[in-house]
Amino acid sequence: MKAAVLETLDAPLAIRDVQLSELAFGQVKVRVLVSGLCGAQLQEISGLKGNKGFLPHLLGHEGSGIVEEVGVGVTRVKTGDKVVMHWRVGQGIDSPFPKYILNGSTISSGRITTLSEFSIVSENRLTVVPSDTSDYLCALLGCGLTTALGTINNEAEVRFGESVMIIGCGGVGLNLIQGARLASAHPIIGVDISEDKRAMAIALGATTFVNLSQKALENFDDTKNMDVIIDTTGNAELIGKTVAHLSHSGRYIMVGQPKPGATLEIPNAYSLFSGRGQLLKATQGGKTSPNEDIPRYVKLHKAGILNIDRIVTHEFTLDEVNEAISLLRSGQAGRIMIRMN
Repeated sequence: MKAAVLETLDAPLAIRDVQLSELAFGQVKVRVLVSGLCGAQLQEISGLKGNKGFLPHLLGHEGSGIVEEVGVGVTRVKTGDKVVMHWRVGQGIDSPFPKYILNGSTISSGRITTLSEFSIVSENRLTVVPSDTSDYLCALLGCGLTTALGTINNEAEVRFGESVMIIGCGGVGLNLIQGARLASAHPIIGVDISEDKRAMAIALGATTFVNLSQKALENFDDTKNMDVIIDTTGNAELIGKTVAHLSHSGRYIMVGQPKPGATLEIPNAYSLFSGRGQLLKATQGGKTSPNEDIPRYVKLHKAGILNIDRIVTHEFTLDEVNEAISLLRSGQAGRIMIRMN
């Protein structure tokens, strides 16, 4: 099969012919239809996800696929099922790490990878969806969309009429804006450094868009005293500065991860204790429970309540993955999809 392989840190991915091993207990062979690209892939390429000692290896953690074969012990999926491929642990067996064969040598992999024509996936990283579910929706439910909706609903617990600021309007940020709209937040502030994001953010529910490359947040009255601020950038300096925009009982949720070793400094940290006390919290996937949450989100999409048309902005083939990664790194896209054969 064809797969994108990280062979050298900070270098383009290599498109290689990779063979699959026999399925072990709890493993599932999936034919991948579409894979989303996430900022986590940029961190992996730079060796910032604890992967320096595991090269070469495969990438990707959100996808749509069809079950081709199931290993011993698997009961939650069957051959022919359409599945969401997700990194959050769901129900089922947590299988051993899969093995692949590259140039005659065995290489290891995570319990889910999606940037290949086929993938060996742990049972508990798959959730069955109706066969007519959109490939794009499935991929978004693997990470970007579930993380966003979970962050709004589970972590921030946004209430009707609360103000929400989203910092970074990429794939996750745009989904956060939509999630805030679904929660009846107001106002909803989208913040980015690219003017290209303005139209997308407004279309998905932002009431104000701030381009930090043109104006500082301090120049906007409605960016003060925010009930909820959610950062997707992982920029420690920006996080430290924007904490000051919280209300006296505000919640600050960090979705984007700062680089390993980065220090977060909060000016005038005494202010965190004002009012009823502020909250600063890091989230892992918005506390999403895949097997419970994904079916609910599929129903919302089929009802026309959940929109993904403006989230996915570009599609590439697997052979074009490095072009897609360059676009992701530029910050000029929403969610990018990689379609297999």
